[in-house]
Amino acid sequence: MRLIEPVPADRRPARFALLVTGLVAYGVSVGLMLRAGLGVMPWSVLDQGLSETFGLEVGTWSIIMGVVVLLLWVPLRRRPGVGTLGNVVLVGLSINATLAVLPETHTVGVQIPLLLAGVVLNGVATGAYIGAGLGAGPRDGLTTGIAARGHSVRLVRTSIEVTVLGIGWLLGGTVGIGTVLYAVAIGPLMHRTVPALRLRTVSTGRCPQQDSNLRHTV
Repeated sequence: MRLIEPVPADRRPARFALLVTGLVAYGVSVGLMLRAGLGVMPWSVLDQGLSETFGLEVGTWSIIMGVVVLLLWVPLRRRPGVGTLGNVVLVGLSINATLAVLPETHTVGVQIPLLLAGVVLNGVATGAYIGAGLGAGPRDGLTTGIAARGHSVRLVRTSIEVTVLGIGWLLGGTVGIGTVLYAVAIGPLMHRTVPALRLRTVSTGRCPQQDSNLRHTV
């Protein structure tokens, strides 16, 4: 039995390039939102809260929580892809690198552009790493794995994100207008970027499984 999903045989260099670009950009986008200080997406609120409470960098906690979430895949009988494993490591390292380069700011004229840039970049980055077709992110895989047991994807995703948002906020993570903006904007952004950046198979020109995943995810 394979422990990791096989890599598609076609366009492998392009897939890996798109994957790495997307994951690094995703980490940068989170770093931009964190530096904006106006609120981030639920999982990053949790990572930020863990960092505030227990130390270690936010990106390091992103890696740790990614590993924890992957362990939750085991009872769900989900298999990670190369992209899943890359997601765990590259996003966290990119968050730490971005925070190391960008200074903290408390000026609204700087915070708002950082937030907007982070949200838009996140939407593009998500489309890129999903489009590579090398495996779902650990958190998305947890959602779809639970939903596959007869639950609504929307209900499962909402329940998980509300839970991690609440825990992160209690631990000191920042919840604000950025959190709301991300929740409102990410769906429409992904609706455009995922189809636009998805690499189609050479043989058929389409990938039915990815089309199905897109309908459920978006």
